[in-house]
Amino acid sequence: MNAASCDWHDAHWLGPAVVILLLSTTDAFMTLTLMRHGAEEANPLMAPLLLGGGPAFAYWKVGLTAFGVLVLTTFARVRLFGVVPVGWILYLATAGYIVLIGYEMRLLHHYGTDFVSYWGPVPLQFAT
Repeated sequence: MNAASCDWHDAHWLGPAVVILLLSTTDAFMTLTLMRHGAEEANPLMAPLLLGGGPAFAYWKVGLTAFGVLVLTTFARVRLFGVVPVGWILYLATAGYIVLIGYEMRLLHHYGTDFVSYWGPVPLQFAT
């Protein structure tokens, strides 16, 4: 394979891409933990995915995020509306996930801090 057939991306896109994927995974598990404590999914697009159970939700969430990161990294050099480089969206998404994880940690502190396993047949919401 020669160098002309490879598509090279700048190394500085790797950091935000990996951080987004790690934070997305953390967000999935924190969301499931919060739901077990009585919280509700605020994102109407992700709420139907919770019907499949904890592992299905986590797989879909991380998979969709990975696809989005792949697309953003592929088009990182393209300018959105001819103004903003698409790669900057990776940095904005990283900052957004950091804020989201901070918010979820605050909610966990309010609801309780015990993390539970999501691989068993325990329902997401307890009967009231």
